[in-house]
Amino acid sequence: MDALHIVDLESAINHWRAREPALAGAALAPAVAALAEVYARMVVERRDTVAVAALTDDARAAWLAWYATTPDTPCIAICSTNQGDAVCKGCGRTEDEVRHWLSMTPWAKRAVWRRITQAQTAWRFTRYAERARERSAATTLPDAS
Repeated sequence: MDALHIVDLESAINHWRAREPALAGAALAPAVAALAEVYARMVVERRDTVAVAALTDDARAAWLAWYATTPDTPCIAICSTNQGDAVCKGCGRTEDEVRHWLSMTPWAKRAVWRRITQAQTAWRFTRYAERARERSAATTLPDAS
């Protein structure tokens, strides 16, 4: 089941708040309002994830537009899974995740990103952190505005 984590939801809300500040009378921009509704439900229900199927079309579209601005892959071009490691020392993904990355949903990819970011054990977070930041900056999509 694809799910949206509250941390990603907060990131998307902050992205849209910066791009589309509150309208006259402090009304939220449509993308922020759609995501804020989901966020409020999660907070009230004390949940850290929500099923993607439960999102409104507007919330899903706003989240996916934010997602398109994030780096797609945690790869830093140092792959140890092709040398037999079950988990890549470079990016922290499992061999299966590396192999199936292109066919994974955005929600599944963000779950992997969240796991490897929390673990902070892959070289992308230790020995090659600077290289990973440079690569992420180079692959980030330009602002469409």
